[in-house]
Amino acid sequence: MRAGGLVVGPEPSKLMARVQIPARAFCRDQDCQRQRSQASTADESQRNRAPDRQVGSEQQKYRHSALISAVTADVAGPDRKRSIADRFPRAWTLWAATRPSQFLLVGLVYVLGVGMATAGPPVTRGVPPASTLPGALSAEVVDPVLVGAIALVPVTVAIHYANEYADVETDRLTTQTPFSGGSGALERTGLAPTFLRSATIAATLIAAIGIVGVSAMGRLPVDAVALLVVIFGLGLAYSLPPIAFVRRGVGEVVNAVLGGLLLPLYGVAVVASPTVLAALAVLPFALVVGCNLCATHWPDREADEQVGKRTLAVRWSSRRLRLAYGVLTTAAIGGAVGLWVGGVVPDAVALAHVVPLPFLLWGGVVLTRQRSPLPAVLAMVILAIGATIGWWWVGIVA
Repeated sequence: MRAGGLVVGPEPSKLMARVQIPARAFCRDQDCQRQRSQASTADESQRNRAPDRQVGSEQQKYRHSALISAVTADVAGPDRKRSIADRFPRAWTLWAATRPSQFLLVGLVYVLGVGMATAGPPVTRGVPPASTLPGALSAEVVDPVLVGAIALVPVTVAIHYANEYADVETDRLTTQTPFSGGSGALERTGLAPTFLRSATIAATLIAAIGIVGVSAMGRLPVDAVALLVVIFGLGLAYSLPPIAFVRRGVGEVVNAVLGGLLLPLYGVAVVASPTVLAALAVLPFALVVGCNLCATHWPDREADEQVGKRTLAVRWSSRRLRLAYGVLTTAAIGGAVGLWVGGVVPDAVALAHVVPLPFLLWGGVVLTRQRSPLPAVLAMVILAIGATIGWWWVGIVA
């Protein structure tokens, strides 16, 4: 293990006991060094006189290799020996390929949509029972919200597995970052891509059965089921052939529509019927998601080009990509202001759109000038958190 930046292993005396090191290895004076030089010359002469002589038996070689491995393992510490990815490669790959951080963000945006439903008109038709705290805790609201979340889980897993499987070649060529380059699960474990293909098929079947089940039992409203089906279909088509939107130059648009528009509307629909104004209310968030995609695709542009993925970062020059980011940013700010003035977005939600502005502007400055898409990612996440709090505040507290 490590302590204070130093590698801490077995005591030197124990290592000396396990590995016999000649005393002359520690000689430092000139006489000793001369003796070692003479001994080395003699050894070389002996090897030249008997070129066919083997040094030790095969059994001794294996013992020596095992001894070195044991010493290395002791010095490396228990973390190396007890790695979950090494001990359970398949289970760890299935977990990592879900992209847990993105999975949590999907859940957050779903909750954002549910919060919009609590606010009622003009983003929903009629006043939902969740417009008060007792109503939000009633079975009439909690049951569909839980069912909607349960149905969303396998859909999200299937989409992420499909993306991991389709991006195997790209992920091998690019440098992974916390926000791009995939999970790196297959590279870490050495499993074949066919493992993720089988996982994608299984997750897709489970998701399809879940959607059919909740629809047949009437556990979700029709418009919620319809939105979930569209999310499921577009999510798979984003990565997988024969459509593979991400390879046809429209991946960013499809992804922004999925995560920034359809997902929060699905959250609204499990509680109340969304209106057109509900779609307009989340449009600024969808535009910020587009900014995030411009930034996260930039580090992978070289690898994407080699495997034929026609992302905007591949098709456009760095100047044009920065211009697109600026247009999206301006549209997001202008849209939020217009929706606030028009009474579609309440004050608390409008304020939530102001908080991520420094990060959004920072992301535009550093885009294509640094690999990390951190500023744009922070802007998107902060807006999602702030908007969620704002909508729930308006619906339940205000």
